[in-house]
Amino acid sequence: MRFRATELTRLTRLGVTSMICLAAGVLAACEQTTAGTVVRASGTTTTTHPDPAEPVPGVVPTLPDHIPPNALACFPTSSVSGRMTAAAVPDRAAPRLTVSLPDRWRSVAGDGDRALTLTGPDGMSGVVTIAATDLEPGGAFLKYAVAMRDSRPGVKFTVAAAQFCGYSSQMLTGTFQGSSGTFDFVDRLTHIWTNTKKYLVTIQLQSPVGAAGFDASKDTLMQQFAVVIP
Repeated sequence: MRFRATELTRLTRLGVTSMICLAAGVLAACEQTTAGTVVRASGTTTTTHPDPAEPVPGVVPTLPDHIPPNALACFPTSSVSGRMTAAAVPDRAAPRLTVSLPDRWRSVAGDGDRALTLTGPDGMSGVVTIAATDLEPGGAFLKYAVAMRDSRPGVKFTVAAAQFCGYSSQMLTGTFQGSSGTFDFVDRLTHIWTNTKKYLVTIQLQSPVGAAGFDASKDTLMQQFAVVIP
């Protein structure tokens, strides 16, 4: 089925931020999580079972629609900083993106689902991926977060709604333990539908904790981006 998000939903929900945590692979309101337990401000530790009806941050409803070939489906109207950089993968049905690259950052085209490999100053790095998915937005976001939890030791993060242009989108922000110390990270996830497939777009940024340019790089790299549907 083809999908198109309603303009009304975009206008009424754009910019709404909902902060939550991810615990044991399910979404639950909390302050901090470690390996599936919830650590609250009081210092007491409990395990939570979230309400299945609780909405997933950044997920917007969609309605059937047809997208013309090579349509510019999204062109953010907000102020955009940085250097505009094309991001695409070999899959001919995949959306083509234009993302914002911070100053002093370099990009190299990847292969497979990896559209770009990014290298910045002060040990910062990033990746842009465009991968087909059979899942709807909420399921795709949850699957990504569970895999990320398993691949980043000691990860602690929050989730914020970041929908734009009618697309479901969210940002994961936190820290994890790498081989050389603690790292800050931000991952932007966006679910994009085309006439034939659904895709999960990820923009990842990580940095040694305390890197001077992290906040500025995050503000640029995690901006809304342009989308062309083939």
